[in-house]
Amino acid sequence: MKAVILAGGLGTRISEETHLKPKPMIEIGGKPILWHIMKMYSAHGINDFIICCGYKGYVIKEYFANYFLHMSDVTFDMSNNTMQVHQKNAEPWKVTLVDTGEQTLTGGRLKRVAEYLKDEESFCFTYGDGLSDVNITELISFHKKHGKLATVTGVQPPGRYGALELNNNEVKGFTEKPKGDGGWINGGFFVLSPRCIDYIEGDCSSWETDPLMNLAKEGQLYAYEHHGFWQPMDTLREKTLLESLWANNEAPWKVW
Repeated sequence: MKAVILAGGLGTRISEETHLKPKPMIEIGGKPILWHIMKMYSAHGINDFIICCGYKGYVIKEYFANYFLHMSDVTFDMSNNTMQVHQKNAEPWKVTLVDTGEQTLTGGRLKRVAEYLKDEESFCFTYGDGLSDVNITELISFHKKHGKLATVTGVQPPGRYGALELNNNEVKGFTEKPKGDGGWINGGFFVLSPRCIDYIEGDCSSWETDPLMNLAKEGQLYAYEHHGFWQPMDTLREKTLLESLWANNEAPWKVW
């Protein structure tokens, strides 16, 4: 099975770093968050990736073109113009990098890679800026079992702020970032039939609006409820949180 990853957005809310690189190339523990996402999928046996590039897509292409330089020790023999790679840390990955345009919206990016998916029974699809310990193997099994065109992973994000525990105005304690209002939201990590791409009109189509809504109206969209860890990286504060979890060996998404 293939996995399509959106990696073309501007990442304006974390502009401290994205003025130099695309958002999926922002590093957590010295590795791009894109690498972490790919390692998550690879742990579940998915090693064929299609990366939808856009803003500063050349940075992503250069990263994979020079993957050994990033992941291994190397010796450059200048006199003989050779490079020797030591302790090769190769991944079993096939990575297709597709320029899907700088201004293209999420649905349009998916539509632009349709030719790479036409022979697939189903494929995984996610954003290039979110980490989770979602069981991708179970997610795929759930998708196959219900037999509809699309599956979205539903998550319940924590509240943004801590809450006071009150009893007649007396503070009894604090609850650190309790669950929000109990509603489920789109956590990414989709499994889709290629037929879902027919619901996308073109570059100006956002995957989260008409395509998903129309799939739902037709009874073709099911939600896989994930109760574990899920964290997007939209802000510098969220990047710092992910960095802290990784540095303290407490990263729930590290399933490899």
